[in-house]
Amino acid sequence: MNPTFRRWLLRAVIAIPVAVFVVWACADDAKLFLRTLLNGVTLASLYFVVASGFTLVFGLMRNVNLAHGSLFLLGAYIGWVVGDVTGSWLVAVVAGFLVSALAGLLLQVAVFRHMPGQDLRQTMFTIGLSIVIADLLLWGFGGEIYQFDPPGIIFGRTPMPFIKAYPTYRLVMLATAIVIGVLLWWFLNRTRVGMMIRAGVDDRAMLAAAGTNVQMVFAITFAIGAGLAGFGGVVGGTALSIAPGEDTRYLLASLEVVIVGGMGSIPGAALGALLIGLAEQFGLAYAPTYGVVFTFVIMVLVLAFRPQGLMGKRG
Repeated sequence: MNPTFRRWLLRAVIAIPVAVFVVWACADDAKLFLRTLLNGVTLASLYFVVASGFTLVFGLMRNVNLAHGSLFLLGAYIGWVVGDVTGSWLVAVVAGFLVSALAGLLLQVAVFRHMPGQDLRQTMFTIGLSIVIADLLLWGFGGEIYQFDPPGIIFGRTPMPFIKAYPTYRLVMLATAIVIGVLLWWFLNRTRVGMMIRAGVDDRAMLAAAGTNVQMVFAITFAIGAGLAGFGGVVGGTALSIAPGEDTRYLLASLEVVIVGGMGSIPGAALGALLIGLAEQFGLAYAPTYGVVFTFVIMVLVLAFRPQGLMGKRG
């Protein structure tokens, strides 16, 4: 079969059912459709914030850090404690980012720098570490559900066409994710440190021979990726909640986003997060019994027809 014809056939197979569903959903209940669409996009923004840190560490540096979800939960709980003491949501956000970034830095220096390219060892170690961190957090904070109160300026609802109003905080979360995505793309593609990161991944020995401290470059990258997980913990704990088990949820979401979007690609992470977020929310709204299946269908289709991800590079 002609490759061009095959691509267009695949697009038609996907696009036609989606178009039929959109027309039916809008005709049946336009308000429900638009609200679900906004829920999916704003959930995708949260997934992107967490997964962008994961794609830096796993997709770009090729470090298998399956404790990324635990860094999310750690940042969330630390942020909650700091916010409760200080009464400031912004201080809680900063604390969540910094504590998770420090934890990620320690992981890189103490563990990953001694296991370059050893995927199995990295996997087993970080799985064990995530279990230990989850149990310690459960011991320290119990099984209660925590939630942050956003600042008054972004609290409440914003008037929207057709659906009357929508939570202001979720719209701010979407805008924040866009800013983070742009800054990360600029950092990786337009700054000296970003260029060194990409060069170090491709040829670590050559970069070291040029006089660059490769381990420091990688440590900075790991700290940024882990910090984004902690930042997402506080942001997510404000939009949704913090509870035991959320680490696993966001780790799986990050894996799905990276697989669908492409390893090491920030635009790919954005696209993957959007697809996963929309699939999850539309599944919950229109087919709650089978909603969880939709995200895995997307992942299976991508692995079958474009295993490097929608925006990933061929190896």
